[in-house]
Amino acid sequence: MATYIVLLGSPGAGKGTQADILIEKTGLVHVSSGDLFREHIKNKTELGQLADSYMSKGELVPDDVTIAMVRKRISNPDCEHGAVLDGFPRTLVQAETIKITLNEMGEDISVVPYITAPDEILIARLSGRCTCRASGHVFHKLYSPPAKEGICDIDGSELYQRDDDTVETAKKRLHVYAEKTLPLINYYRKQDKLVEIQGDQPIEKVTEDLLAALNIKV
Repeated sequence: MATYIVLLGSPGAGKGTQADILIEKTGLVHVSSGDLFREHIKNKTELGQLADSYMSKGELVPDDVTIAMVRKRISNPDCEHGAVLDGFPRTLVQAETIKITLNEMGEDISVVPYITAPDEILIARLSGRCTCRASGHVFHKLYSPPAKEGICDIDGSELYQRDDDTVETAKKRLHVYAEKTLPLINYYRKQDKLVEIQGDQPIEKVTEDLLAALNIKV
């Protein structure tokens, strides 16, 4: 049996970092819906042009287009041993369809790690970023602060906080994520596939817990 992992994570929980580590340690293929959209649009495929027609208008790409991209991707030979699905599924329709697709291949979703942390920690992580006006260098008030407050270490320009890095925006992002993801969490929990991972630990400990949940020895 191949290993297919659906990786869920609250904004600010460190899902992206853990996805990179997981892929490096397991050798599984990283299947990211965002990367697939960009690749298809860049290559002007039929699916890419269809997705772009929605994205250019600020609309969500329909489930059937997203599903078609993912199905095509996991049918490639490099996914023979499985994949880490990142950013997909996002809806119950996508979750149910990918389950059917994998079942037709004699496979199934192996496990669904859900990386999360208390809201106050997530908000602090999401709202602490500062960006320099000259070149876009990024700092964080808690984790990578500049030597002098408000000044970029690299080029001496002013640091500012983007609109999407404020506390209010962070709270909205967490609310929207929770609202949209709750049905998926319940869906996978009922199948006994969901494993919650505490993302407020050191990176190495999160990785250790993640690999233990996946029953992967590296």
